[in-house]
Amino acid sequence: MPATKQLSDIIQGCINASRESQKELYKRYYGFSMSICMRYCDSQDDAMELVNDGFLKVFRSLAGFVPRSENIEASLMAWLKSIMVHTAIDHYRKHKNDYLVKEIEEEHYGLQDAAANALDAMSHKEILQLLQRLSPVYRTVFNLYVLDGYKHEEIAKKLNISTGTSKSNLAKARANIQKMLKEANLKLYEQRKAI
Repeated sequence: MPATKQLSDIIQGCINASRESQKELYKRYYGFSMSICMRYCDSQDDAMELVNDGFLKVFRSLAGFVPRSENIEASLMAWLKSIMVHTAIDHYRKHKNDYLVKEIEEEHYGLQDAAANALDAMSHKEILQLLQRLSPVYRTVFNLYVLDGYKHEEIAKKLNISTGTSKSNLAKARANIQKMLKEANLKLYEQRKAI
């Protein structure tokens, strides 16, 4: 059976509330969904909670899914990514009062990303660990702006913050990442020196 036909059958099975089809869809796209949610969470347990919440939304709204192209899988993955990102945003909003949100002066917005070369040398896992060390506020804005392509106005609307706060949090996230990269490079240098 061609992959497109098989995926269409799985989707239809999910719409018909087939547990077997839901299990198959979950299994196929768990890793993809987890990779998105891990960017927004402190731990794997939190990310798994987001993935499960996201899949509940997927199963509830799959009947309304309309592929945007002939490539059903690509359309499904884009739709799935959108649901996972919005689930992460909902999670952030739910816990928003737990986080500190501040604005900083306009001159901090233009910080140079001097650590770009260090990022090039890091593995995906190391970058993910670096992102997870950011505060939830900084991590959410950084992910939405840098990785998911939202504009500050969109982020501000989604997170119920001002555009200035979004810009401020992005600048602080970048500054914190630069600081962490410098610390990592210093530790690496000290380890090499000791050898």
